[in-house]
Amino acid sequence: MSAKPFKVLITHPEVPQSGIDLLKENCELVQVQSLPPSRAELLQKIKGVDGVFWGGHDALNAEVLDAAGPQLKSISTMSAGIDYVDLEEVKRRKIPLGHTPTVLNTAVADLAVGLLIAAGRRFHEARRKIDTDNWENYHLNWLLGQDVRDSVIGFFGFGGIGQAIAKRLSGFDIDQVLYTTRRRIDRETEKELNAKKVEFDELLAKSDFVVIASPLTPATQGIFNATAFNKMKKTAVLVNIARGKIVNQDDLYEALKSNRIFAAGLDVVDPEPLPPNNKLLALDNVVILPHIGSATTRTRSDMATIAAHNVLRGLAGERMLSPAY
Repeated sequence: MSAKPFKVLITHPEVPQSGIDLLKENCELVQVQSLPPSRAELLQKIKGVDGVFWGGHDALNAEVLDAAGPQLKSISTMSAGIDYVDLEEVKRRKIPLGHTPTVLNTAVADLAVGLLIAAGRRFHEARRKIDTDNWENYHLNWLLGQDVRDSVIGFFGFGGIGQAIAKRLSGFDIDQVLYTTRRRIDRETEKELNAKKVEFDELLAKSDFVVIASPLTPATQGIFNATAFNKMKKTAVLVNIARGKIVNQDDLYEALKSNRIFAAGLDVVDPEPLPPNNKLLALDNVVILPHIGSATTRTRSDMATIAAHNVLRGLAGERMLSPAY
């Protein structure tokens, strides 16, 4: 059997088989075996490879690219967000970089709707009542939550994921969608989703539910702070399925503890993992998940398939399926 033309490193031992099968047809594969993946093992195994399937969320930076060597010509992450990649460094070396957006929109959007309802209808607090034997259903106004029906849903960031959430929520007979983005989306989609572009302050003031669905950039980091929370309705629910650092977590804690806003549902926090003694976890009115937005079997398999196609196209000198730049 003739030698395979390309050598590819897979940086995580649990990358779905769908991606591995595509790569192994034409590539010699090396794979990081340690769990959690060891940086030392990665830096050793990456020497001399042509392509990299970046399976985790560890820093992809000059150290990694230097260790690989100048023959490296194709990288894909298996994620939508690439805030752990030193993008300028990758661009400077003119190495094609792929990622896997869109394919996880559905799973993340489903989870966002779940968080929105879980926070608005007090799931976490209600469960604690059972656990502590405080089943107070003799009160007629016990554990009353917020309706999704006839509500205004505000999106900070309104790309594929935000729009997929809005589409799902339209089945809940909401009143209107507001969104804050740099650029207006196409008129057709606006009409279909009953969506209107507004400034950030208006979004905060008018929304019953505020959904964060933007990338983390220097402009969005910490933008949800005390100033923002003080502009929101007291009955408002905040949902974050984007990146933890978009929210100032100390300010969020104060806003929730003082009931300045009603509740929050978070799939992302800062840091991740969140220490079990973090003060947010002591609150009743926040639902926190450990960043499982894209965690369905089908979605992860699809992500691996697209990442593998990205790597293969980069190796062949073709435009990637989902280029990151």
